[in-house]
Amino acid sequence: MINRSALNFLIATLIVISPVCFSEVTRSSNYGFSLTNSIHTKASDKALYQALVNRVDQWWPKDHSWWEGTMRIDAFAGGCFCETSDNQSAEHMRVSMVVPNQKLVMIGGLGPLRDMGLSGALVWSITPFDEGTRITLTYTVNGVIESNAEGLAAIVDQVQLQQLSALVTYSELQQVD
Repeated sequence: MINRSALNFLIATLIVISPVCFSEVTRSSNYGFSLTNSIHTKASDKALYQALVNRVDQWWPKDHSWWEGTMRIDAFAGGCFCETSDNQSAEHMRVSMVVPNQKLVMIGGLGPLRDMGLSGALVWSITPFDEGTRITLTYTVNGVIESNAEGLAAIVDQVQLQQLSALVTYSELQQVD
């Protein structure tokens, strides 16, 4: 088990100094936004995918959960990206497409986006690349944003980069296969 403080430090370091990270808000308006975050890693496609779907509770930042509960992804169409804690439960997103070791697509509004009536497609794409793997996280969100769409998009973009970095850091440290 990785110490959460050490993991958070490694994630922050990766975000700040890594030349292999890419983060961009590609579209933003009062009707939604699109984000793309990408990281090149030495972790294999299989290791990334296994960590993504089978160990989400180990790497997902607990400060981006409802109750710091147990997270799980049911990796099949119609499956749940869910969190449970005691007698509480939440569906964060619904799985809509699974291509093992390559792609996972989930639909829904993460965190406060759901309460704002926003929903979108969260796409995890895993591709072999230059003696390693490139993992790209794209989130296309739609719905009416009452104010400060650019600010909201920028915040969600940084959270998405944190989540993607946590997955990569966990995969590299655990050498999950």
